[in-house]
Amino acid sequence: MLELGHVHKSYSSPGEKIRAVDDVNMTVAAMEFVAIFGPSGSGKSTLLSLAAGLIRADSGTVRFEGTAIESLSKRETLDYRRTQLGLVSQGFNLTAGLDAQENVAIPLLLKRVERSEARRRALQALEEVGLSQRAHHTPDRLSGGEQQRVAIARALVGKPKMILADEPTGNLDSGTGNDVLELMIAALRGHESAAIVVTHDPSVAGFADRVLEMQDGRLGEREPASSPIATSE
Repeated sequence: MLELGHVHKSYSSPGEKIRAVDDVNMTVAAMEFVAIFGPSGSGKSTLLSLAAGLIRADSGTVRFEGTAIESLSKRETLDYRRTQLGLVSQGFNLTAGLDAQENVAIPLLLKRVERSEARRRALQALEEVGLSQRAHHTPDRLSGGEQQRVAIARALVGKPKMILADEPTGNLDSGTGNDVLELMIAALRGHESAAIVVTHDPSVAGFADRVLEMQDGRLGEREPASSPIATSE
C-alpha cells in the first residue's frame, strides 16, 4: 500500500545540515499496523509528514498504491490526504467552538457529504470509540483521553485506507493511553485500515504487526516481542 524507496530529507540550520530522513526504505501492507519508535529528533515525525504528502523528499520516492506522491499536484495531494488518509496527532487539534459530533463530521463535510448524513456517520464513529454519550460536548468539556478518542473517530470516519498517528498517547497518562490504544486498534481492525504510529510509548509494541526503530534518520526493523528502545544494532 505504502512504499518509501531510498528517501532522503534534510534541513539546514546555522552551521550544519540535519539529515532528518536518511536513505529510508519501508513498505506497509494493507491492514498492517506498524509502530515506529525512536528518540525526539530521530526523524519519526518527518517520516510521517513525507508519507502524508505534507512535505516532499529531497530524493527518493514515496508511493501510495503505486502512485508517486511527489508527482501529484497540490490539489491531488490534498485529495489524497482527504480520501486515503486519517491523521491523528498528539495535540488532538479539535475545533474549540464545535462539539464532538461536529468535529468528527468535518472530513465528511470537506468531501461534500450531505450534512445530515455526515452527522449520522460521525455519531456512528463516536459510538465505535465509546463516546456517543459525549457527542454534544465541546472540547473544553472533555478530558484528554476523550479528546483523543474524538480525534481518532474523526480520522476514521471517512474510512481511510491508512491512519498516520504521531504520538497519539503522548499527552495521556499510561492508563488512559492504553485504553485509547485499545479503542484505536479495535476501530482500525473494524475499518480494515493500515496504520503507522510513531511513539515513545512501549506498550504500542504489543499491538503492532511490525516494530521499527528510527535513529538519526535511519530506520531499522525490530521484532514486536522485543523492546525497540532497549535493543541496539
